[in-house]
Amino acid sequence: MTAGAIAGVMEHCIMYPLDSVKTRMQSLAPTAVREGISDTFFRMIRTEGILRPVRGMSAMVVGAGPSHALYFSSYEYVKDNLKNACHTKYHVAVHGVSGCIATLLHDAIMTPAEVVKQRMQMLNSPYKTVMHCIIKVRKTEGFSAFYRSYTTQLTMNVPFQSIHFMVYEFMQKLTNKEGIYNPAAHMLSGAIAGAFAAAVTTPLDVCKTLLNTQQVGATNGLLQAIKKVYRIGGSKAYFRGIQARVWYQMPSTAICWSTYEFFKYLLGVTRLEDSVRITTPVLADADTNKYDQNSTSSSSSSNSEKLALKPRELPAMSSTGLYSSLTFNTMHTQDSSFTRRKDSVILDITHT
Repeated sequence: MTAGAIAGVMEHCIMYPLDSVKTRMQSLAPTAVREGISDTFFRMIRTEGILRPVRGMSAMVVGAGPSHALYFSSYEYVKDNLKNACHTKYHVAVHGVSGCIATLLHDAIMTPAEVVKQRMQMLNSPYKTVMHCIIKVRKTEGFSAFYRSYTTQLTMNVPFQSIHFMVYEFMQKLTNKEGIYNPAAHMLSGAIAGAFAAAVTTPLDVCKTLLNTQQVGATNGLLQAIKKVYRIGGSKAYFRGIQARVWYQMPSTAICWSTYEFFKYLLGVTRLEDSVRITTPVLADADTNKYDQNSTSSSSSSNSEKLALKPRELPAMSSTGLYSSLTFNTMHTQDSSFTRRKDSVILDITHT
């Protein structure tokens, strides 16, 4: 959960200026100027101040931490349980279902934050601060205004996150076959997954922006938003801001996954998995190599020399991951040597 919270805050803070540009480009207001990504960004700075692209960021910081903590922890938990139930290491349906359940928890927290964020990002926004926006929306439109786009958000994010997780896990099988901590593989997989999922779900994102901002009159429900978008801008309006959305999602998902995997590794979860996967083969190879050297080079005193160890029990090493605990105890007898490792080493593994 800690790794997920840090990843969520990092993702939204670093990419927030581009998210502001995307919201402006998706605006259906008659006063909105149709420009590219760079032109929209520099116009915001030139006409509204250098801090305008980061206005409303505090709402995302408050929402991103807990939502992404639930997002990643629930995804890992559901994925592991489904894998055990299906007796398979990789299955596209497992990652899709896990992503759906994670999205339900994530959006329950992030939807109100999205409403406040996008209202702060809009051109000529009447809100001075995040708290001013929250109080005024609550007073004039009621608490339900914060969840007006929740069904649209789920309609968009459930397929988005399902595609995102399925593509990410698939790319991991291609770029990180060992399943170890690999920053380059995590970043590449995250970027490709985010870009693909973002492009597919752009029409729903435009409808969500309309419901959140209420710029062109009162709009209630996804169907009404779909009709209004088409009436105002035609079929092309559904893909407004697709370039900004793709360019936003590529680095943001890359940052999110690489940060999550880094802190997951740093906090010991992946490191424990790596040690279990790698240490035993290395010991076996060292034993085989030493045995071959002794058998083929008997004339060399260094190769035939046996390492005598005093009877002792090494301290137990234990580590606890998210859902499991591993304990190792190693005993060497007095006549132990590298040439007789199999007979002289007792490895006791307890897994609960």
